[in-house]
Amino acid sequence: MALELLALRGLGLGDLLTAVPALRALRQAFPKHRITLAAPRALEALLPLIGAVDDQVDVSGPGPVPFERPDIAVNLHGRGPQSIEALRRTEPGRLISFGTGPAWEEGVHEVRRWCDLLEWHGIPADPGDLTLGISDRTGPAIVHPGAAYPARRWPPERFAEVAAALDDVIVTGNAEEVPIATRVAELAGLPPERMVAGRTCLADLIDLVSRARLVVCGDTGVAHLATAFCVPSVVLFGPVSPRLWGPPPGWRHVALWAGHSGDPHGQRPDPGLLKIEVSEVVDAAMEVTS
Repeated sequence: MALELLALRGLGLGDLLTAVPALRALRQAFPKHRITLAAPRALEALLPLIGAVDDQVDVSGPGPVPFERPDIAVNLHGRGPQSIEALRRTEPGRLISFGTGPAWEEGVHEVRRWCDLLEWHGIPADPGDLTLGISDRTGPAIVHPGAAYPARRWPPERFAEVAAALDDVIVTGNAEEVPIATRVAELAGLPPERMVAGRTCLADLIDLVSRARLVVCGDTGVAHLATAFCVPSVVLFGPVSPRLWGPPPGWRHVALWAGHSGDPHGQRPDPGLLKIEVSEVVDAAMEVTS
């Protein structure tokens, strides 16, 4: 019977991408185990690029997890208690998690957090092992105005000014972000075919970012895709410091932040986010693509 390792990360696109170094470390540490990732099925297109996952079970949130008796269960989801209990119910031979091992510390970058968890358990992990590929930079610049919560959404009027200042631009977004993306494209004077929000699945978005010459966006999953493909990026942070979720330093990534921390789930644009001016974003875009 094959040895089984179950890793829980029932969150979104950016969350999974920040866990890539930890997943690859598990692959290196347990080469004889079959690794199953408990994560939303919508993220399936990423798994071959990560190169550390053999199978997937569809889980959104902390569980329940439809899996039985893994030899090892790894909680890459959070500090519990729901995620810990969900994994305990699978009856693992060994559980690796905050709450049962090291203490959870505030102020730690999300990539480093999960590497530190594994290191505490004697599993070497490299926080820099984030890359899924290298962009050939032959594609258009991407302006992605959406984010999961209004607190992280820079005004569409400002994104439109940035889009108008750039050459060869497309506007991306998921189905829920079509109204925002449409407004950005229209205000920027872009032709309809340049607004692709709602017309791309995750595989399409991965393809677009993997060829892009630039990504301009807020604190959202597309920013982490840009990091993964080493695409020059300008990322606008509002209620959350880039020290916790931002791109790694260097390689033409610019994280703009006004130094204001707030509620990342808020229903209004964060005051700090609104302090970022269009000119700052345009100047940063020109800097990283020069």
